[in-house]
Amino acid sequence: MSLLQVISSVDPKDPSPQSSSSSLWMRRLFLFWKGSILPRIAHCVNNIGTVPAALVTYASIQALKPDLIINAGTAGGYMSKGANVNDVFLVSSVAFHHRRIPLPGRVPYGLGRRQSFSTPVLSAELQLKAGVLSTGDSFDICPPDEAFITANNANLVDMEGAAVAYVAGLLNVPTIFLKVASNAVDCGKPSVEEFHQNLAAATSALDRTVAEVVDFISGKCLSELSVSETSSLGSTRSS
Repeated sequence: MSLLQVISSVDPKDPSPQSSSSSLWMRRLFLFWKGSILPRIAHCVNNIGTVPAALVTYASIQALKPDLIINAGTAGGYMSKGANVNDVFLVSSVAFHHRRIPLPGRVPYGLGRRQSFSTPVLSAELQLKAGVLSTGDSFDICPPDEAFITANNANLVDMEGAAVAYVAGLLNVPTIFLKVASNAVDCGKPSVEEFHQNLAAATSALDRTVAEVVDFISGKCLSELSVSETSSLGSTRSS
């Protein structure tokens, strides 16, 4: 069953428990994305990068008051670290690799490393591969970026994840990240060409996994997915 089929199967009239801070009861399911820039403003393309990701995360939290955010999307994968094209990963932690601030005490701030909401039950049930995500605002990777990616111990790179985690953390909303490897960063092929060649198959694999995740968490509480709520760095509470 695809994600859109799962969404259409959710009956908003179904009774559900009163919402609480630990409730994930799927009475209503909201699907949102970063959208497009209006032609009169710029180039009429889908928004990409950390700024629109942060903006839509903040606006969505303010409007919808979610108990949990699922950030799903494509990422470049390091085959040398077990990230093969079309593999879908449940990300354990995220960080930035383009915010290089060599000032006293500012390096950890620049990295912005955060743990995702810990979901060992979900991971075990769906047999999801574990990933570590590094985020930057450019599709290509320059040597300084590569050094930070290595320091982050990342096997996946994208252009949104850490920004979503940052805003969700400020507003104390648990967040999980599902990323599919759409191209191999370290295989020697041009990343742009490989991305376009693999996009349809990669997003299809992601679609199936997100549908399975939504189906699994429907009607469950956060405590049923995680050993402890405080293990999340989708919130600012210490783990």
